[in-house]
Amino acid sequence: MQNKSTNSGGRSASSSHGSHSSRPSTGRSFRGPGSSSSSQGSSRPSGVSSYRGGSSSFSSGPARRSPGAAGRFTGSGARKPSFGSRGSTSGAPAHTSSRPSSGGSSSHSSHSSRPSNGGVFRSGSSNGRGAGFSRGGNSGGGRSGGFSRGGNSGGGRGKGRSERIDASRFINKVTTVEIEEVFKPKHQFSDFEVDARLKEAIAVKGYVTPTPIQDGAIPKVLEGKDIVGIANTGTGKTAAFLIPLIHKVLTDQKEQVIVVVPTRELAIQIDDELRSLTKGLKIFSVCCVGGAPIGKQISQLKYKNSFVIGTPGRLKDLIARKMIRLNDFQSIVLDEADQMLDMGFIADMRFIMDGMPKDRHTLFFSATLSPDIEKLINDFLNNPVRISVKTRDTAKNVEQDVIRLARGEDKLDVLHELLNQPELKKVLIFGKTKHGVEKLSNVLTQRGFKSESIHGDKRHSQRQNALRLFKDNHVQILVATDVAARGLDIPNVSHVINYDVPATYDDYVHRIGRTGRGDKKGIALTIIG
Repeated sequence: MQNKSTNSGGRSASSSHGSHSSRPSTGRSFRGPGSSSSSQGSSRPSGVSSYRGGSSSFSSGPARRSPGAAGRFTGSGARKPSFGSRGSTSGAPAHTSSRPSSGGSSSHSSHSSRPSNGGVFRSGSSNGRGAGFSRGGNSGGGRSGGFSRGGNSGGGRGKGRSERIDASRFINKVTTVEIEEVFKPKHQFSDFEVDARLKEAIAVKGYVTPTPIQDGAIPKVLEGKDIVGIANTGTGKTAAFLIPLIHKVLTDQKEQVIVVVPTRELAIQIDDELRSLTKGLKIFSVCCVGGAPIGKQISQLKYKNSFVIGTPGRLKDLIARKMIRLNDFQSIVLDEADQMLDMGFIADMRFIMDGMPKDRHTLFFSATLSPDIEKLINDFLNNPVRISVKTRDTAKNVEQDVIRLARGEDKLDVLHELLNQPELKKVLIFGKTKHGVEKLSNVLTQRGFKSESIHGDKRHSQRQNALRLFKDNHVQILVATDVAARGLDIPNVSHVINYDVPATYDDYVHRIGRTGRGDKKGIALTIIG
């Protein structure tokens, strides 16, 4: 839900470590989204580096130790900032391609110039000169790209999904002010015909005006209609199904609801939201996710639970053990259905749906609508009402840009200097593999940053602790595989950095959806070269 105001997140007072000696940076200037292209001058002065975000310039002051990073420009087309002269450059020279990784071939050109809109990047290939995490993640400062060979891809995603992505799709400059129609809801939360106790709980949370998906879906769910909800991330889909389903349970104590989601983090987030809305109402729930002790979940399932929330694999396991009897459930929610399809959970989804009563109430939510998703809708839902509030692939309040690596430039040093900029207060960094993500987080910690990591090889408790520290601003940086890219509501993420180019454009969309949520602004940067 998007209506409650929250304090803007910032770096904690202790986020800068003093474990390394400080020294001025090399003088490189970073220009952020909204700034104009700049040129390479004939000389580079020494001094403090700066990042230019929009129309404002910030000086980073004494930086954490960064070994010898070369100059480079974060911008569409231009390669370096000006260091004296004002001559312009028409494009970014491409370096000779590094050896492709096992996931595919590198599509970089060895020509001396490249058009300003970048090139076409094949996912799974080497992403330029990296921080030495190729071939098992050794930290020897080599030039193979990114995390190309270390570890398995994170988050349990389906194997082999990749596509060619034009680098120009990673750029979205806000150059004009668009006048758009202001959303005028048909309802206020107080208008919905729900139990008075639930209305009171909504008011206590400070929610007044529903988001578009909530305004459209809640009345239809209350009418008992099957729903297909298509909406961008961060639009309040969770409350769009929880509020009317809580009302159903309050109206009929025999009502039981099962909610199926792709990741354990999203399941826990939904369960937390449910508990906050049902405090004191004697509505109980159990969260059934992999990575957590199954014995505790079995014990909880022995009691009456109005809501069972879980991931497909763990739910299927508990169904097989006869701890969950699908015939007892009248309503089912499939949230982030497109991601479950991508992650290879289609058989588990069909297994669960086949065990449900034929006259079930089905709510289906997705951020994208593909032919495969349409087939699931036709198979699972009965004459559904379609509610779509998605207007474009990426949120219009997320400014997007690329960071081009120059010949011989070290990817990790570039990231280091970028993270020194004061406006990067709360940063989510995405990598390709579990091993690479863990390695990068450790190296950033060694360099004096407060960093945590989240990926599929971490225990459930470790992942939850990393998320808590990041959400509560105890760490500045969270390094993640795509496991964190969907559904999670992490407040006030200032920047998303794609350290590795995502496998598909849909993955890119959902990665950068972690910033600029609701009516807040965000910045997404993708490192290429």
